[in-house]
Amino acid sequence: MKIAVVGATGLVGREMLTVLEERGFGSEDIIVAASPKSIGKTIAFAGRELTVVSVEQAIEARPDYAIFSAGASASRQYAPLFTAAGATVIDNSSAWRKDPAIPLVVPEINIATATQALKQSGNQAIIIANPNCSTIQMVLAISALHREYGIRRIVISTYQSITGTGIKAVRQLEAEEKGDEPKEMAYPYPIHRNLFPHGGDFLSDGYTTEEQKLVDETRKIFGDPAIMVSATVARVPVVGGHSESVNVELKKEFNMDDVRRLIETTPGVVLYDDPSRNIYPMPIVAHHKDEVFVGRLRRDHSQPCTLNLWVVADNIRKGAATNAIQIMEKLIANR
Repeated sequence: MKIAVVGATGLVGREMLTVLEERGFGSEDIIVAASPKSIGKTIAFAGRELTVVSVEQAIEARPDYAIFSAGASASRQYAPLFTAAGATVIDNSSAWRKDPAIPLVVPEINIATATQALKQSGNQAIIIANPNCSTIQMVLAISALHREYGIRRIVISTYQSITGTGIKAVRQLEAEEKGDEPKEMAYPYPIHRNLFPHGGDFLSDGYTTEEQKLVDETRKIFGDPAIMVSATVARVPVVGGHSESVNVELKKEFNMDDVRRLIETTPGVVLYDDPSRNIYPMPIVAHHKDEVFVGRLRRDHSQPCTLNLWVVADNIRKGAATNAIQIMEKLIANR
């Protein structure tokens, strides 16, 4: 099998290669592509060195799958060229997520949308979108609740790792921690010993693009445009993963023991919740792991049919690289 990783030198691209090796793709023909400044560099992978090529060269190699983490503009430009060359594209950017013709997939929830799209295409190459990292962990954590009770409304506040912004943000924080002046600023303010309620770009209604993604993507993944979602995104000086405070109003009354059982048995989710022993999810718990961790599970006493939970996941792993590769694995298994 031939697999292209586009954007292979970035934080997520390198993690994609790590996950590919971990999940048994080490012997496959892996093509690593990146921007012109990286062409010719080498990347260690499964005991060998891979040489970075141009995106055009990767297309000419006619891979079976192309996994993208190169930004929305590159995805819009090159993803259709890959599919024309016979490669199914799994894209990690925001380029295709809102397109109603493009499946937006968390494999544990709705891989059927991708397999159905492939079938409708006559098993030709298609584009599949990877959701935003903060969306992935939230919808997976509450997917069984939606299936069992139906979700009416979600209020979410995120505490997002700087790694979601990329290597530039990591370098800014590292310089600030040392007391040095950052060579370039990823954010308009210092991040060390600080946080700010700003992720993405501000929209005309005062929300940000990161907040709007949580609204639009949740509805699309669950296939329910009536779900009400209110989101606030904050960036925090953390490198291990995203944390989320989630308040969920359900359509039916529930028993807390049943809620715990549903979350605990959701594939890819770990119920990490024992307040008596100070056990609750944190980024240092989720870092370098593929699972979504859920804790601080409790009923909201201020209104009926509502509960609170705290959700943490490694945004570079399950929030990006792992989710994309799990999609590919499911497609391979269903061929």
